[in-house]
Amino acid sequence: MWKNTSRVRPRGTLPSRRGALQGRNIVDSPELAEVPNYSLPAANTRDASEGAEETMQWYLVAALLTVLTSSQGILTTLSQSNGKYKYDYATIPFLAELFKLSVSSFFLWKECQTSSPPRMTKEWRSIRLYLVPSVIYLVHNNVQFATLTYVDPSTYQILGNLKIVTTGILFRLVLKRKLSNLQWMAIVLLAVGTTTSQVKGCGDAPCDSLFSAPLQGYMLGILSACLSALAGVYTEYLMKKNNDSLYWQNVQLYTFGVIFNMGWLIYGDFKAGFERGPWWQRLFNGYSVTTWMVVFNLGSTGLLVSWLMKYSDNIVKVK
Repeated sequence: MWKNTSRVRPRGTLPSRRGALQGRNIVDSPELAEVPNYSLPAANTRDASEGAEETMQWYLVAALLTVLTSSQGILTTLSQSNGKYKYDYATIPFLAELFKLSVSSFFLWKECQTSSPPRMTKEWRSIRLYLVPSVIYLVHNNVQFATLTYVDPSTYQILGNLKIVTTGILFRLVLKRKLSNLQWMAIVLLAVGTTTSQVKGCGDAPCDSLFSAPLQGYMLGILSACLSALAGVYTEYLMKKNNDSLYWQNVQLYTFGVIFNMGWLIYGDFKAGFERGPWWQRLFNGYSVTTWMVVFNLGSTGLLVSWLMKYSDNIVKVK
């Protein structure tokens, strides 16, 4: 009678098939596919823990950015006196850029002290690309302050939402990214809602103007939204262009920002004929606690936005 002489293997062990598996990729072996992975629960637990931590980071950054951006117009308006700035508002972006440069330099220095130094591309052809967004942000920051001399903070915030429209368009044209039909519909509805929210009702009284704020304010607000979207999309392209350290990329961007804002202050001195003295002598003239809060707000917002651009995208930033 035929007798089964095969040995019984313990459950979960792999049979010895050295000759059969020789020369084959062991990962692709069907025999291994049948082996139960007893370490899977531990791996899943670790992945779930890391995913939860990352999600909490996203919520924290999103919450902070929402608070900072929504309070930006309010703080800037509060820093005014009788509708005018007691200080030279061109100094605010300069100090904000200096703050961002200092923070980024500190964290880059901390990274360089580790056993694995961060990646830093130091070729001029790569560094010079950061000139463009620095100039755009320079114009945008000054336009932003000029806009708030014509419109109130709520109107400014509504006009700022137009950057979602321009960001969506630039996303498609510059970065060649496709948006879903639902996203395009939301962008169109946002543009329509922003426009209609500013149309005032006149009733039986004659209307001097169709809108509730001067036309200059709307033009500057739209320009600010377009500049913000253009600078954001271009900066995201630079951030994701390579695997350089985020802090090294920030140092390049903010170094040019400090230089160009300083140049703008010097230009203002020449334009005014140095009537008020050189810019560094009146740098803090008219500053109050609220003014310093505006500086901190702009600086912190820029740092959080750069983090989002590196690890997410502009659509998330402007939502």
